[in-house]
Amino acid sequence: MSLLQDKVAIVTGAGSGIGKSTALLFAENGAKVVVTDINEENGNKVVEEIKATGGEAIFVKADTSKVEDSETTVNKAIESFGKLDVAVNNAGIGGPTQAVGEYDIDAWNKVININLNGVFYGLRYQIPAMVKNGGGSIINVASILGAVGFANSSAYVAAKHGVVGLTKNAGLEYATKGVRVNAVGPAFIETPLVKSSLSDEAYNALANMHAMERLGQPKEVAELFLWLASDKASFATGAYYPIDGGYLAK
Repeated sequence: MSLLQDKVAIVTGAGSGIGKSTALLFAENGAKVVVTDINEENGNKVVEEIKATGGEAIFVKADTSKVEDSETTVNKAIESFGKLDVAVNNAGIGGPTQAVGEYDIDAWNKVININLNGVFYGLRYQIPAMVKNGGGSIINVASILGAVGFANSSAYVAAKHGVVGLTKNAGLEYATKGVRVNAVGPAFIETPLVKSSLSDEAYNALANMHAMERLGQPKEVAELFLWLASDKASFATGAYYPIDGGYLAK
């Protein structure tokens, strides 16, 4: 049987990159997927791709920095599929490259609102739905920068450290209520945006920060999400799982 057969899963930021790979892999493994993104065109394309292979999915346009959108997403999942078993809080942005003493205040607030508050808003409505359903698995997408610093990316680093701490707390609070909450820390992942925004020299320098001397692929991260979402990870909660090609080992 598929690992997520008849499970209902929300994947935020699922219109591209890691989120898209996750939505497709979950559907391939039997999940009914609620695809959310701020980009309606991309989100609907992912839903059509899932349906074309015989899967079930719906699209919900959602901005994770808006608390009401997180509530709506959970409600739509339950209305459409009757329950909620899995959530991947993946949506996020990078923010500008600026030193702390020069960091734009509005940009700081935007990064924190999407990357940290957005995860909290997701948890706030996902957890009660899962408790009511008898349990579930939540995966919060942090980063390797949830464990270390990265010069001129203070808002992103602060938000991702916050996601790791929030994950630990939620894992502790709901460990006896059937809801597992874990964080995943990807290193630099090869997405169309990354490839198009970097020169060959910058791309190679970024790749060489990893022990494997390459960037990760979205599906490699999605495979870890799949394990954490499944019953095979039944003893995993409140933890942080780097998937980083050896970045943190260096």
